[in-house]
Amino acid sequence: MKLLALDTSSIACSVALQLDDVVTERHAEQAREHTRLLLPMIRSLLAEASIELAELDAIVLGNGPGSFIGMRIAASVAQGLAHGSGLNIVPVSSLAAVAAQVIVEHDAAEVVVTQDAHMHEVYLGIFEADESGLPQAMIPERLQGQEAIAELAVASQGQRCSAGSGWERYPLILEKNRNRIDRLTDVVYPRARYLLALGEAENRAAKSIPPEDILPAYLRQKVANRPGERR
Repeated sequence: MKLLALDTSSIACSVALQLDDVVTERHAEQAREHTRLLLPMIRSLLAEASIELAELDAIVLGNGPGSFIGMRIAASVAQGLAHGSGLNIVPVSSLAAVAAQVIVEHDAAEVVVTQDAHMHEVYLGIFEADESGLPQAMIPERLQGQEAIAELAVASQGQRCSAGSGWERYPLILEKNRNRIDRLTDVVYPRARYLLALGEAENRAAKSIPPEDILPAYLRQKVANRPGERR
C-alpha cells in the first residue's frame, strides 16, 4: 500500500512515506516551526521516491489529541493535498502512534500515554497490543487530572509501559501512578512512521473519509484559564 502520513500534534513535525514495504521519513522536534517545515518535508519525500500524490492510496493524518494549532496545521495541509489529488484521509490517534512505537521498541503489552494538555491536565490514552502488534484503545481518550488513573488498578496481562510528555510535565501524576507502571520509556512525541500501520489497517477496513469530513480530536474547547480564574 502507498501512504503518506503526517503529524504535527506536538512539538514534533513528522512525515513518513510508505511505498509497499519501504518506509522513509522526516522528523524534527522544533517548537513553532511546523508551518515552515511540513510542506518541504512532504515535497522532499515525494521527490526522493519519484512519486506523485495522486499515485498514493490515502493520506494518514495524526489527528490528535494535542496542540490546537499543531492539529490545525496538519489537518489543513492534509485536506489541501487530498483535495488536490483526489485522495481520502485516514484519521489516526496521535496517542496511538506513540503507543505503537512503544510496543515495537519495548515489547509492551499495554501502554499508558499522557500528553500535556495544559491547565494542569493531560490527554490520556491506554492501549493494549493486539495479535498483530498494533495498539488497540482500552478506553476512550480523555482529559485526566493529576490523580490516580482508575483503570490502572486492574493488573496488566504483560508489561505496562508509560510514554508521552505528560509524565514529565506533571510529576504528580507519575507519583500517583508509578506503582502501577512496570516501565518508564523515553518515547515522548508521535512519529509519523508509526501512523502508517494503523492507517493501513483502517484504510483496508474502508475507514478513510473525504477531506472535508476531518474533525481534529480536540477533547477540549478551552485552552487556558483567564487571569485569576480557578481550575
